[in-house]
Amino acid sequence: MRRVIIIFSIVFVFLLFTSQNAIYAMHITEGILPPRWVFTWFAVSTPFVGIGIYHIKRKKRMVPSYLPLVGMLGAAVFVFSCFPIPVIALNGMATSHPCGTGMSAVLLGPFVSVGVAAVALLIQALFLAHGGLTTLGGNIFSMGILGSFSGYFAFKIAQRCRLSLFWCGFFAGMVSDLFTYLGTSIELGLLVINKGGSFFKATAEIFAVFMMTSQGILCIVEGVVVGLALLFIYKRKPSILFHLGVIKNDTKPIQA
Repeated sequence: MRRVIIIFSIVFVFLLFTSQNAIYAMHITEGILPPRWVFTWFAVSTPFVGIGIYHIKRKKRMVPSYLPLVGMLGAAVFVFSCFPIPVIALNGMATSHPCGTGMSAVLLGPFVSVGVAAVALLIQALFLAHGGLTTLGGNIFSMGILGSFSGYFAFKIAQRCRLSLFWCGFFAGMVSDLFTYLGTSIELGLLVINKGGSFFKATAEIFAVFMMTSQGILCIVEGVVVGLALLFIYKRKPSILFHLGVIKNDTKPIQA
């Protein structure tokens, strides 16, 4: 656990002294969600985080090098999601950014990835004014839960279709991004219900804004990054992927 804290601390200090803004709010910003949705999203997200922590504790006893890997991927998720791109059409309610949860879900499993995302989001909310404490549950739901599980299952489905390792990683990264912003769109779309608006129309419009601005491109970029990262690991040290259960000892479906 100390190694995880050290890695997060190094990344945090680096960002603190190299970032001149920390004023751009990212994810869903503080004060956007009313109390009932604050409690709802915390209630939904908390069990997933708890299961993720349980998996980390169990696996670190089985695999000595597991905890440093969690810390390293946690730092990657933290850095990935620390590059806010303001979405002007949303009037400051949220920003666009890479996520990293697709890669962490593939390597660590979806529940552990939710825990990793929760820690990254908490640190960002506390120290970088990215997101917020009241919106933490909602951000964990979109980026942690939807991002992790969608990316994980996209990877598994691509494997079943016997796609190459690169394309399996590509779809994991891209789908994870898409579902993260679909989740954010749903959370913001729900806010119009009491105002007489159409939930489906609001959700579709918000999601379209994300996709037509920066996130449509970022989805593809993140897919390429995840695919190349998995290929790099496979070529340099394939035992990592074997031990984590990412791939089996079958070279045919994982050729680049």
